Amino acid sequence: MPGRTILLTGASDGIGAAAARELSGKGDTIVLVGRSPQKTEAIAKELDAPFHVADFSKLDDVRQLAATLESAYPHINVLANNAGGIMGAREITADGFEKTLQVNHLAPFLLTNLLMPTLVASSATVIGTASVANQLYAKLDIDDLQNARKYSPNKAYGDAKLANILFARELDFRFREQGIHSASFHPGVIATNFAADSSSPLRIVYRSVLSRFLGSAETGADTLVWLATSRPGVDWPLGVYFSKRRVTKANPQAYETGLANRLWEESAKMVGLS
Repeated sequence: MPGRTILLTGASDGIGAAAARELSGKGDTIVLVGRSPQKTEAIAKELDAPFHVADFSKLDDVRQLAATLESAYPHINVLANNAGGIMGAREITADGFEKTLQVNHLAPFLLTNLLMPTLVASSATVIGTASVANQLYAKLDIDDLQNARKYSPNKAYGDAKLANILFARELDFRFREQGIHSASFHPGVIATNFAADSSSPLRIVYRSVLSRFLGSAETGADTLVWLATSRPGVDWPLGVYFSKRRVTKANPQAYETGLANRLWEESAKMVGLS
């Protein structure tokens, strides 16, 4: 399927950069989005690819990014919502939201919705990078999405990764008939800079000698690349959660009737979508 436009967020490091390298050179236009201007530009120069800079902790950055992308690319065939991370102490962004929720869920939710006309016109595939943290730490309270009552870095991250899975499911439910194909996936426990700036106990694993037992960024990118380059609805079922290219069981809340819809509606209110 050459000649497509593949938009990849979180592309300046780790899994995103590895996926960009793997997808490059196959006849598609790989569009990189990253938070760091220097790191994103470096990957873009390496791959001779266009790039854009946006900080997902600022929703105005996301809105400006969407407007720029709509003007620059008449078709977006694949949107890989890969940007995210685990945070430290509870922090509220300038937009008024808990930072983990905003960076991992609200920002990609907003970006996807703002790009929806282009995505629908392109019969796009939308991929969300989730995590096994959805099973280990998540207990999503739709009335306390920002974890004001019970915060920990791990719970906030797990909740946000569960939100990625629910978003993929609801995106499939709402837009499958309009040609959108969606999925989420767990990349594995990968040796990257993930969690380096957080206060989560996970940072110890990523910084210590234990990191030698983690998978490579290339291994973590494998399922993303597979979803981006294979045939949705033929090679893989729509709207589901994967690990190592296989459908994988998620947190029981991922299958609760109505929860994905409630999350969508609440998220839309939070980011100002009608």
